Amino acid sequence: MSGHSKWATTKHAKAAADAKRGQAFTKVARLISVAVRKGGGDPTTNSFLRLAIEKGKEVNMPNDNIKRAIERGMGKEAGASGLEEMTLEGYGPSGVAFLVEVVTDNRNRTIAEVRNLFTRYGGNLGETGCAAYVFTDKEHPTFAIELDEGAKEKVSGLAQALSDLDDVQEIYTNAGGL
Repeated sequence: MSGHSKWATTKHAKAAADAKRGQAFTKVARLISVAVRKGGGDPTTNSFLRLAIEKGKEVNMPNDNIKRAIERGMGKEAGASGLEEMTLEGYGPSGVAFLVEVVTDNRNRTIAEVRNLFTRYGGNLGETGCAAYVFTDKEHPTFAIELDEGAKEKVSGLAQALSDLDDVQEIYTNAGGL
């Protein structure tokens, strides 16, 4: 690749690291903007914003970038108007119900990507309301699932693929139905 030039090797490594850092900054900036729209721009009263700012500091996001993301979320700066939250519903392998909450700037692309993940792992993306009734009582119990080996691999594969899209995962279940 770089031949005898040490700078060329450094340049390639730096470009890869910068791209990775840029993706992390973009993800956190969106998270901050959505948190501001949900609960306001004051981190002392908005716990979602406080957590998003902490996440930004974990990835060494500069304070100026954090401030810009807060302003964007408050509507003072262009760019956040295209972000929207939506909940997608579907069924995974063995009939496991999924609710996927996403924040996106392109609704059609996101639906296509999530549908592709469901299809790849043996599930299907459903219409609005097809799986939400299962999650009416949101609780966080510990539970065991007994599936055959093939179903275990497919369910864990789909859950991992969906969780790879973001760093936040929550599992809800209807504890009364177990």
